[in-house]
Amino acid sequence: MKTLTRIRPGVWIAGLIVLLAVAWALVPGLFASGDPTESGTTEPLLAPSGDHWFGTDAVGRDLYTRVVWGARHSLSGALVAVLVGMVVGTLLGLVAGSVRGGRNGWLDTLIMRIVDVLLSIPALLLSLSVIILLGYGTMNAAIAVGVTNVAMFARLARSEVLGVAAADFVEAAYGSGGTAWSVLWRHILPNSLTPVLALAALQFGSAILQLSTLGFLGYGAPPPTPEWGLIISEGRDFIATSWWLSVLPGLAIVLVVLATNYLSQALQRSGGKEIR
Repeated sequence: MKTLTRIRPGVWIAGLIVLLAVAWALVPGLFASGDPTESGTTEPLLAPSGDHWFGTDAVGRDLYTRVVWGARHSLSGALVAVLVGMVVGTLLGLVAGSVRGGRNGWLDTLIMRIVDVLLSIPALLLSLSVIILLGYGTMNAAIAVGVTNVAMFARLARSEVLGVAAADFVEAAYGSGGTAWSVLWRHILPNSLTPVLALAALQFGSAILQLSTLGFLGYGAPPPTPEWGLIISEGRDFIATSWWLSVLPGLAIVLVVLATNYLSQALQRSGGKEIR
């Protein structure tokens, strides 16, 4: 109970925003019962009102309904992107850190040079290159964003593996007869995952932004899919007269990303202490 009372209001607000976004993604029908893709259901370009909270778009679709249903595409895509980056990057970092200094040290050098190349390429350019190879679509865009995150996870995982490998309990595991693979998977990897998981939480908000950017540029889900970036892109031609078409979906993205980042940073800083 004392821990709950020490949690600052900002964390509560961020948590509620994230929970709402997750609820939109899991059960969008509870928040918006209409069809997000059916056009001509009402008058187009209606301003926000009690009947249409976010107004209507150029073909008469309720914008609030599209934003709610779009959470499923954007959040699931961000989750896939983070998982791809974390799993592939952690495995590369684990291999690089475990062979460093041994007879297979060349493998560490090779992996880290590949990581350096990935880090030297702008994330948007790299993701666009991957999409061109895989094709358009939400999941392909998510994989492309995940590829851009591999390098960060690989460097962090390698650093943690090198630190844990020098710990006394690892030497004790070798001394008690543990093989290299058993020590690696049972001792080094589990004790190296905490910073990796913290980075994954921080990267989730960034993945939402990257996916929305790709959707805005037309490299994500095809119309009439209610994807957040695509929704903003569809309203940009009417920004002078119908500002809500792009501003309100954009505001939803900003709030979810800021809440996700704030919450993950607060949890990372807490370390069992007061959450600010």
